[in-house]
Amino acid sequence: MNHPPDPRPILVINGHPDAAPGHYVGALADAYCAGAVQGGHRVERVDIATLDFAVLRSAHDWEFGAPPPAIAAVQEKLLRCRHVVLLYPLWLGDLPALAKAFLEQVARPSFVRVVPETGQVTQPLHGRSARLIVTMGMPAFFYRLFYRSHSLKSLERNVLRFVGIRPVKSIVIGSIEDEACRAAGLAKVRALGVAAA
Repeated sequence: MNHPPDPRPILVINGHPDAAPGHYVGALADAYCAGAVQGGHRVERVDIATLDFAVLRSAHDWEFGAPPPAIAAVQEKLLRCRHVVLLYPLWLGDLPALAKAFLEQVARPSFVRVVPETGQVTQPLHGRSARLIVTMGMPAFFYRLFYRSHSLKSLERNVLRFVGIRPVKSIVIGSIEDEACRAAGLAKVRALGVAAA
């Protein structure tokens, strides 16, 4: 097996809010990780549903509170990686609430390092790239054409680019009730893992 001369450290984040086995998003995360290992890359994984953290309920807590240990561990993994893969199912047109709560915890000012006097962001994750993988019941082309991928664009602009992650690429896997679409999605995501893309 030929491995790349400079294997990429990758962090795969499974954003499905249900820790029960058998979800397609979990299978896609498995496929990406398997492909990345096959490609000789170093992989760490986070399953949001298994983490112990509270939903932030005030601006004061977000700005001045300490991140829970599980979130601090994720922040360290983000600093170690060079490529982030976030997978999630589209729920009510957006990220599941738990995945959004996770991102709010991770992107605290203490981590993003906002300078209070100027409001400038130091972008601690500058130089890292990202891949978003979104699943949905509707056909993927319909989401891109009719809904204009609004949740993907918001996540890219308001979260990932804000902390310095770019480029951000995405893949939308639709019609997931169809077995052929599911199989094709698994194969494509595994290939992305091999390429660390």
